[in-house]
Amino acid sequence: MKIAVVRETRPAERRVALVPEQVAKLIELGYEVAVEPAAGERALYSDDQYRDAGAEVAWGADHAATIVASVQPLERERLQRLHAGTALLSFLPTNPPDIIRSAARAKLTAFAMELVPRISRAQSMDALSSQALVAGYRAAIVAAERLPRFFPLNMTAAGTVPPAQVLVLGAGVAGLQAIATAKRLGGVVKAYDVRTAAAEEIASMGAQPITLELGTLDGPGGYAREMTAERAQLQRELLTPYVAAADALITTAAVPGRTAPMLVSRAMVEQMKPGSVVVDLASEQGGNVEGSVAGTELTIGNALVWGGANVPSQMAGPASRLYGQNIANLIRLMTRNAAFDPDFDDEIVRGCCVTHDGAVLHEPTRELLNGPQA
Repeated sequence: MKIAVVRETRPAERRVALVPEQVAKLIELGYEVAVEPAAGERALYSDDQYRDAGAEVAWGADHAATIVASVQPLERERLQRLHAGTALLSFLPTNPPDIIRSAARAKLTAFAMELVPRISRAQSMDALSSQALVAGYRAAIVAAERLPRFFPLNMTAAGTVPPAQVLVLGAGVAGLQAIATAKRLGGVVKAYDVRTAAAEEIASMGAQPITLELGTLDGPGGYAREMTAERAQLQRELLTPYVAAADALITTAAVPGRTAPMLVSRAMVEQMKPGSVVVDLASEQGGNVEGSVAGTELTIGNALVWGGANVPSQMAGPASRLYGQNIANLIRLMTRNAAFDPDFDDEIVRGCCVTHDGAVLHEPTRELLNGPQA
């Protein structure tokens, strides 16, 4: 049994699928591990560290591998070189769908890390949560770095400097981490989320929950349900004074595979004070803030608007360590009797498997590719 860790080729991707300490644990489980040269260098893991952990470092690590682990999906040309039955573990966005079709045609077994069910038994394999943790922390640091004033209260002989007012919209994993980090930096934090449990979670982080008396929108998997246009407009109107009062606004509301809800209009941003900062973690999915652009800093009114793009890669070391542990735990689940043997009756395995033996197993993806009757 051989696990191949490939070097990511996308320029913005700095993470690596496994770090050396996880390689050693998988070798103890009975696997051989091969790592492509420089696979971990952008996450600050050297080839020698992988060798010391027991891995082979060589090009073509994916040839004849049982499992190929990566962060982003392999390019179609690489998929075509793999033998039938090879297992792929990576994030696997369905748009564009060419990669899914190629994996199915090549009879590869593709597991999508973003589809790991959000159940208690799968928490150690939940890559969306682990990477959202990194993104939430990074969002607060970006806001503090770009805000031209102190985050904490400062009382000096020359006078008192009041703390920054921070508003966080969305209190999932990323939002709660942004709240916690902004609090540690000394900001006064308020936050809002449409889910029932959010107010208690926000308060547990030391922030003030905002109540809009609009009712909750709890959806499956811990996400929020989509709201009507009328509800969205009323919510924006009620949030406007909170946005205007904020020195830093951080938005984190996103659901995989769906366009992010527009929580903050351009007109709302234009009411913010000079020097204000907006950090939109959902920019790659359309943005929570109207006008934000992924990977770009721009000005709307008096505010600097930072659009997040592949934010976990901006902290590649810890992001890789967390993601690699998710990968290693999923491999461990699918190892039975000293062999890689996924149990497709297992809820976790079945939930994150997209293609197997030439078929697209994940129903929403199959309907996207072929229509609901396929």
